[in-house]
Amino acid sequence: MQVEVYVQNYLNEYSQSESIKIEDIHIPITSQTWENWFNCWLEILQPSISSTAYEIGLRLTNDSEIQELNAQYRQQNKPTDVLSFAALEVDSPIPSEALASMPLYLGDIVISIDTAQQQAQKQGHTLLTELAWLASHGLLHLLGWDHPDEESLERMLKQQVKLLKSVGISIDIE
Repeated sequence: MQVEVYVQNYLNEYSQSESIKIEDIHIPITSQTWENWFNCWLEILQPSISSTAYEIGLRLTNDSEIQELNAQYRQQNKPTDVLSFAALEVDSPIPSEALASMPLYLGDIVISIDTAQQQAQKQGHTLLTELAWLASHGLLHLLGWDHPDEESLERMLKQQVKLLKSVGISIDIE
């Protein structure tokens, strides 16, 4: 199984952010690391899918841009930590010939570095850990997971802990 992750980094424009200046932040995760993580996570989450390749878009941005997206797509005019835009319908069968001939596009994950950094400080862990946490959460949403109630949220959070552990990151949830 191979995952292509298209990482778009907003850091070129980050110097305009009032809360974090570009020289104050370093994203400690390479594109190759993202691909390795998503490969590992998909092997855990989708062992029965026979696709040889997946595509995921990952955009690291700021609060201003994610607020615009949140307002446009969720009618919530405020920043958030992560948004997921799934390309697949959860219950739609995928033709096997499509799986064999081209990468399966799962969708896009957008993460606000501003919010991730604030949450990392509040939780007492690194930005790397928070970005991995948010990316795993976004991936679960791309695969159809949701958390409309406390029970499903608890299942999702436990799955995220398992995913992070699989790539050598340990995190405690309360």
